Amino acid sequence: MADQIPFVDYLVLGDEPHLVARECAGCGARYFDRRIACAACGTRDFSPVPVARTGEVRAFTIVTFAAPGVPVPFVAALVDCDGTSVRGNLVGVPPDPGHVHLGMKVALTTYVAGTDGTGVDAVNYGFAPVEA
Repeated sequence: MADQIPFVDYLVLGDEPHLVARECAGCGARYFDRRIACAACGTRDFSPVPVARTGEVRAFTIVTFAAPGVPVPFVAALVDCDGTSVRGNLVGVPPDPGHVHLGMKVALTTYVAGTDGTGVDAVNYGFAPVEA
């Protein structure tokens, strides 16, 4: 198996890949980026918390134009993972409205987004449909 690194710092790889958010100690708001203070309440104390690996599509768009080198079309979605909003692409589903819908059940998955010249894989996350 090739060496792997996460594409984003809030993706934890291993036997059960998952996302880790930073939760505000004051109000419980969750963020995936670095924060000096909570945007909701101003608190400066955060704790890492694992995010549910399954969720429901709350919003989506089918992207047909992107930066050079980014394959299109693809589905970008907002997924509710047990109360935490996560932005990610849907994978393993055709990018058309006949195959994607609001309320669709999905699960976190990982895939190799690219490999560098030394053979190290950059692993990203997405969400795949869950069979009903």
